[in-house]
Amino acid sequence: MKSFEVHFRYQDRSAGTSESTLKADASSLPGAVAKATREFVKGLDRKQRFDMNKSGLEISVKSIEAAEKSGAAEAASAS
Repeated sequence: MKSFEVHFRYQDRSAGTSESTLKADASSLPGAVAKATREFVKGLDRKQRFDMNKSGLEISVKSIEAAEKSGAAEAASAS
């Protein structure tokens, strides 16, 4: 399983721009996006879901393992 960090952003009527980041473990990037999106939408109320559908949901994904490996490689080369 690979770990992914999924970042969500949408325009809320009362709070302005709402952002959230979730960590998802999946075998592929589309699977991680699907899992994280389901969890994100479960946490919204009816009005927030409407605002998200109206303004659009912006999703960005980053692989966590790739970031950890590059950080470990930089630490090893610095020593």
